Amino acid sequence: MKKLVIVNGTMGVGKSTVVSKLYKQIENSVWLDGDWCWQMNPWHVTEENKAMVMNNIHFILNQYLDNSGFDYIFFTWVVHKESIFEEILSGLKDNSYKLLKITLICSEEELLKRMVKDKRNEKDMENSVNRLACYGTMNTHKLDTTGLEMDEIINELLRIVVDDEWKKPV
Repeated sequence: MKKLVIVNGTMGVGKSTVVSKLYKQIENSVWLDGDWCWQMNPWHVTEENKAMVMNNIHFILNQYLDNSGFDYIFFTWVVHKESIFEEILSGLKDNSYKLLKITLICSEEELLKRMVKDKRNEKDMENSVNRLACYGTMNTHKLDTTGLEMDEIINELLRIVVDDEWKKPV
């Protein structure tokens, strides 16, 4: 059965960095980053643009789900509200797939360290830190990446996604 893997988390937590390496280690996989659908200049968040972006996300994800060559579809995006998950899923065809929702989280200190390294601006860092709390109550698997190396994060995601194992707390 196909797996649709939605990896969310606050800006700067490492979604794109991790999944850009992860999907290359899994045969028959594809990756869509929701931010790609917002690549516009100037960048304007309007109702028209929000609708267009969501339509594009629905179209691309449906194409990947319909394609027999893909077993794993990865989608990364901030998704800081359950209603956004619902909106994404409501536009997908009634395909047979297993849905995995995985939230990458980290400490505020780690997040700021990563964002400084990426040369993010102060406003983005403040917004990202302010959204950290949104992810704690979401109906997702949480993966705390604080202090973990890239290989450790990828190995944990491989266990979750490919092996269907979620590491239980000891």
